[in-house]
Formats: sequence, C-alpha cells, structure tokens
Amino acid sequence: MSELLLLGISHKTAPVRLRERLALAEPAVPGFLHAVAAEPGVEEAVVLSTCNRTELVLVVDDPVAAEAAVLGRLARGAGIRPTQLAGIVYAARNCDAARQLFRVTAGLESMIVGEAEVQGQVRRAYETALAAGTTGPLTNRLYTAALQAGKRARSETRLGAGHASLSSVAVALAEEILGDLRRRDVLVVGAGESSELTARALHERGVRTLFVANRRVDRARALAERFGGAVIAFDELPARLEQADIVVSSTASSQPIVGQEELDVVMRARGRRPLMLVDLAVPRDVDPACGTLEGVALYDIDDLQAVVDRTLDGRGAEALRAETIVEDEIGRFADWLGTLASRPTVAALRAHGTGIVEQVLAENAGRWESASPRDLARMDAIARAVMNRLLHEPTIRLRAVGQEGHHGRLEVVRELFGLHGHEPEAPEQDQGAEVRPLAPRHTGS
Repeated sequence: MSELLLLGISHKTAPVRLRERLALAEPAVPGFLHAVAAEPGVEEAVVLSTCNRTELVLVVDDPVAAEAAVLGRLARGAGIRPTQLAGIVYAARNCDAARQLFRVTAGLESMIVGEAEVQGQVRRAYETALAAGTTGPLTNRLYTAALQAGKRARSETRLGAGHASLSSVAVALAEEILGDLRRRDVLVVGAGESSELTARALHERGVRTLFVANRRVDRARALAERFGGAVIAFDELPARLEQADIVVSSTASSQPIVGQEELDVVMRARGRRPLMLVDLAVPRDVDPACGTLEGVALYDIDDLQAVVDRTLDGRGAEALRAETIVEDEIGRFADWLGTLASRPTVAALRAHGTGIVEQVLAENAGRWESASPRDLARMDAIARAVMNRLLHEPTIRLRAVGQEGHHGRLEVVRELFGLHGHEPEAPEQDQGAEVRPLAPRHTGS
C-alpha cells in the first residue's frame, strides 16, 4: 500500500550555509518535481522551499528506497555528499508526515511562531505541484486538510497577533542597534513578499525607503507608491550603498549580489562609516565575507534568532491552542487515511464475491432450459443481493479496522479469503478529495 513520506531540513536542523545549498529557486521547482516523480516507486510529489526550510511530501510504495533516491538527488543538486545530509534531514511517515505539514502551515514550525506568510507559501507549493501534474488523490486531500488546519489555527487563536515576520524582526533589530530610524537612509533590495513586509514595518516607523529591483521594477514602483518611497535602478546600487545606513536585502538571486571586493570599494568611499546589512535571502544575497570588512555589521537570517525569541514572549498559550486545533485536524485526516488503508481489501473482497456469483451462474447456465430471460435476470439479481447482504457487515467492520490502524487484521482477512493477487485493476478512489486547483495568488518573488 502507498504511504506518505515527508523529508525536510529547516532552521531547526541546519544553518543557512547548508539551507541555501538545498533551496530550490522557483523556476527550478517543476523540473525537480518531474525528476522526483520519475524515481521508481514515487507516485506523487510536492516540494516547499522557503528561506527557512525545504520539505518534500511524497506518496511512495517503498519509503526506504524512495528516501535514499530522493536524498541522493537533493545531495547531487546541492553539490554535497549524501552523508552530509545525515543529522540535518528529518523524515516522517503517514500521520506523522501530515502532522509536520499541518504544523508548518499553521506557523507552529516557523522561526517566528504564527507568522502568516508560510500558509501562502504552502498553498503556492501545492498549486505548483498541481500544475506540474505530480499530485494525486492522497496529496490533494492532504494539502486541502493542511490549509484548513492553518486557517483554523489563525482564525480561532491569536497566534498571529501583531503580524510579526522576519522582515519586522529585521527592522526591530535595526531600531535596537541604531535608535530612531527616521533619520536613517534605508535601502530595500528586492521587490517580493519579504520586501513588502519590510517596507510596511519601516513605514510604520516613519521611514522613507529607497527600493532597488532588478527584474520586478513595476512591483518595486507599486511598493514605493504604497509606502512613500522611491525606486532606483539596479545599476545604481553601488552608489546608493555609499549613502545608505541600513540595507535589507531579500531577492531570489541564486548568487550573491553584494560581494566582498565590491563592498570594500564602497566602504573606502564611505570612509569606513558604519553600514548595517540585513540579509533575509536564502540563498544569501550578501557574501558572508563582507562581514569581515571594517565598519560592516552583517546579519543573516540565522542571526535574527535572539530578536525572535523576545518577539515570541506571550505566544506560548496561543501556540498550545493552535496545537490542539492541529491535532483535531490530524484526527480527521487519520480517519480518512484509515479508510483508505482498508479500501484495497474491501474492493478485493467484493470483487472476489462478484467473481464467485458470476462463476456459479455461468456453471449452471444450461440447467434452466425452460427459464425465460426475465427469470434468468431475477436469478442473477437474487444471487448478487445475497452476496451484497453477506458482505455488508464485513465491509463496515473492515472500514472500521482501517480507521483504528489494525492493519494486521486486514492481512488476516486477505489470507482467509485468498485475496492476494486479486486486487481490482482500478482501485476505489476517494471521492471526497479536493482535486481542483486553489485560487491563484499573485505575490512577489
């Protein structure tokens, strides 16, 4: 029987220097999904790649073989040995896999517990896989349930109160170090979701911001209009770095956009006047070696943890309430997964019964020469009715056994009735699974 398998790394298990090597750029995701789905035994695949985690949710027929194959592919893509993944990759199966996904979607696994951006990221990850054709009945149902869990966790608790995000934490750090930011020259590099959140946090503090965008100039201009800033061309970045007090960068570049040699030239032109760089990108936008230059204070996403810990004060009770909601939704999903486990046995049992009815009718077809077509039809209906009534109670009990997770009992039934090798070619599908795409959301990158 197929199983759910979740493989991942996150800020809890790996530093940013490893996370950035395993991160997947948005344009590369469909190709990666197709490659993973082509691995032997992998039936469905969805991947979530954010600044703080890369997680794959798979439907597989052999979890051990699938885990080895997929981790090998990840390691090759990152240019590292598979053994380097030992200790930083976590794996979970079936309901434990669902629990991890539900917790991520609810914001319970985020660096900032309760942050709302991750739910949109999970939604887009599912939509990408749906468009790539790598989802199926199990992942469709799973992601519908996960998004429901995330929605409930936010609507029924105050877990997300205050709209805290990594961007707001970055601004709080700058304010903590430099004081009143209204007198500071602030540069935001990028025009995606993180940049928008940064701009909002700065605007709330009365800061007029300059935006730098390479590909998405139109979006940068829209952000500038909303938050009272201005837009400059990407090739003006070195000159603006000479003037800035604070730079917050969060682009989708696969390579650093600020290198050590270039920044050294900028710092000499500034007379080594202090420059604060906050790099929210994964992969990182700023070469870590820049932090060794005189006058440069460089903070990456992992350096924000101390500020985050202070931000989370008072959220413990709300997190516990959210966890209760997640467990409630896990219970619902587990019930459905349990019925899914019993379906091959139920289908095989009923197919076996139908086969016996048809065999007996065929063996006795020549014994009723005087029977009319109507009599034969009645005889057929009576035989099938007897079979259906006989199997009605066992069918109900088998579904309950599946829900309770007693897979050994299902195996006993298969042995008693000789069902191995008699599975129907087209197994029963879940009619309640959500298979339509979710409404698209337009966000920055």
